[in-house]
Amino acid sequence: MPFDGIVTSGIVRELNQVLLNGKIDKIYQPENDEIILHIRANFNNYKLLISVSSNYSRLHLMSGSKDNPETAPNFCMFLRKHIQGGKISSIQQKELERIVEIRIESYNELGYPSQKKLIIEIMGKHSNIILVDAETLRIADCIKKISLDVNRYRQILPGKEYVLPPDQGKISPLNIDRELFIKKIHQANIPIIKAIYQSFQGLSPFIARQICESAGVDEEMPSHSVSAFQKEALFKQMYLICCCIREYKYQPCIIADSHNTIKEFYALTTDWMKEHYSIHCYDSLSTVVQTFYSNRDKQNRLKQKSGDLYKHIHSIMDKLGLKKQRLIEEILKSEGADTYKFYGELINANIYRIPEGSSEVLLDNYYNPGEEILIALDPQLTPAQNAQRYFKKYSKSRTAYKKKKIQLKEADKEMAYMESVLQSVKDAESPQDIEEIRQELMEEGYIRRRYTGHKKRKKLSQPLNFTSSDGFEILVGKNNKQNDALTLKTASKSDIWLHTKEIPGSHVIICCKGKEPTEKTIFEAASLAAYHSKGKMSENVPVDYTSVKNVKKPSGAKPGMVIYDHYKTVYVNPKEKL
Repeated sequence: MPFDGIVTSGIVRELNQVLLNGKIDKIYQPENDEIILHIRANFNNYKLLISVSSNYSRLHLMSGSKDNPETAPNFCMFLRKHIQGGKISSIQQKELERIVEIRIESYNELGYPSQKKLIIEIMGKHSNIILVDAETLRIADCIKKISLDVNRYRQILPGKEYVLPPDQGKISPLNIDRELFIKKIHQANIPIIKAIYQSFQGLSPFIARQICESAGVDEEMPSHSVSAFQKEALFKQMYLICCCIREYKYQPCIIADSHNTIKEFYALTTDWMKEHYSIHCYDSLSTVVQTFYSNRDKQNRLKQKSGDLYKHIHSIMDKLGLKKQRLIEEILKSEGADTYKFYGELINANIYRIPEGSSEVLLDNYYNPGEEILIALDPQLTPAQNAQRYFKKYSKSRTAYKKKKIQLKEADKEMAYMESVLQSVKDAESPQDIEEIRQELMEEGYIRRRYTGHKKRKKLSQPLNFTSSDGFEILVGKNNKQNDALTLKTASKSDIWLHTKEIPGSHVIICCKGKEPTEKTIFEAASLAAYHSKGKMSENVPVDYTSVKNVKKPSGAKPGMVIYDHYKTVYVNPKEKL
């Protein structure tokens, strides 16, 4: 991960510049593995985000806010008790490792001064936040508890003495000389890129690759095969990076490819980066880290929260698919019902010619003279009773045919509804969006309600809001319940309603306010409708549009399901933004 010891060093320097001697006003825990400290320092308010997520562990100042649980988790309550109101006296990095110690002066339960250390270990899936006593190094509590059966060398449990993670034989690159550098990479006997980041603290594979590329050395070359000239070039590049760290010459940047897609971020830039990527520089490393991780972290957490919904919806859709297949097979069988009626009529027409006790009879087809038809009979029934038996089979098949047709139509509607719900889950942008979809499925009976105590009813989220080039407001629903509210309650009868043609997607409303929308506005709204649909990855997506007054909701229809008429269709390419 690019968040290595060098990035940590830059972050710690930023934190020391703004948070030193600051007071911890509030503490929140929006996620199980994430803490946010609200700090008042130098007459300004700051938010310090500490995440120990397995995929996106990090530490940085943040802007904006996050939703917090109604009941604070135990670790959050513990921190509030012991360090809320405390003063930050120092922020230090352990050598060039991804370990940060925040020393906090506070008071204990008896009112005596107390020194605590909040230790943040940024180590991928082993990341942790640990509160220890600054004098005894006894662990007070931690966000992730590590017992003896998980790690024999190092237990992270309340009451245990805090022990630093093993150094793995790495040395700091800040004070090494040429001879020690050459000795370390020569002894490694592994690809040179691994020899660099496995021998020296604070270097990620990302910056090790930059060192190799800038020195003109193949990163896969065995370290013992590197020539003296190449070793000199590698040391020179390492030395230049270490000089920047020692002199605090950080260059926070985001690295993008030729399509302006963000690839990585870093605290420094190299000549090789500038040659091969588009570099976007920032004044603050915290801004860079937040920009890079916020979207990835949000998508990852949304995926975690919606995972069970995906499985449940797909399970329902699989069952509906099997039900539709069975209904189609039964309808095909029922389509032969007219044959039973014909057999009954033939038997009645020839009733006196058929001997009783016959198991079959060969009769002339009066619809096609010269053709004979063999009809199976029940020998225990009279000819008249056999005729009635065929008429009953005909009547039963016709009734079954009509019922199966109705059931198939309902299954199609249900499948369309589930596809729209699935699309809403894919388009969800926040945990609240996921929760609203879950609530919708509960209300429709697809998910069993679970009693979790009395909860305050949350305010529903708002639809997405855009403004067209011509100044018209465009609203986009984010789920079926919101689609209904948007179309049937929020929108005026004279507004324009848009939806992808026969493709699951969001309801889109152009708020006209008595004006006639321009053709450009209609196409822009149609592009949004195409993007917020199952056809978002396609081109020339058909989108229907009509006045809201022409949109109706049938009685008993599922949320988001409507019918409309007097519409026109345009073909557009999906666009996320205007």
